[in-house]
Amino acid sequence: MERIPEKKKILVTDDDPGIGDILKIIFETAGYNVQLITNGDDLLNDQFEIPDLFLLDKQLSGVDGIDICRYLKGQKTTSHLPVIMISANPNIGKLSEEAGADAYIEKPFEVKYLLETVERYI
Repeated sequence: MERIPEKKKILVTDDDPGIGDILKIIFETAGYNVQLITNGDDLLNDQFEIPDLFLLDKQLSGVDGIDICRYLKGQKTTSHLPVIMISANPNIGKLSEEAGADAYIEKPFEVKYLLETVERYI
């Protein structure tokens, strides 16, 4: 019997429910499992299932996505996992690099570019 490969899991963190829902639809349509978290504190308190890739918005209510990226890259359980930052901040490239992110995507983004970037790291 042919084994069906398990779907890769993406953990999306965005405090804007509309954007979170759009990202979830994009990734599920592309064949990924998606865990959507709207509160960055959940990541800092390790209240999530370990994904294959993190997609983190920089601008979260109460917590900066850059700080979460640094935290994830500093933990033994998540340091090896790819983190892609997503933001409308014009300095997101420099900020992402300083935080140890693997890549970044500027908002607004093209769906094709988003999926290609995720595919490259997952």
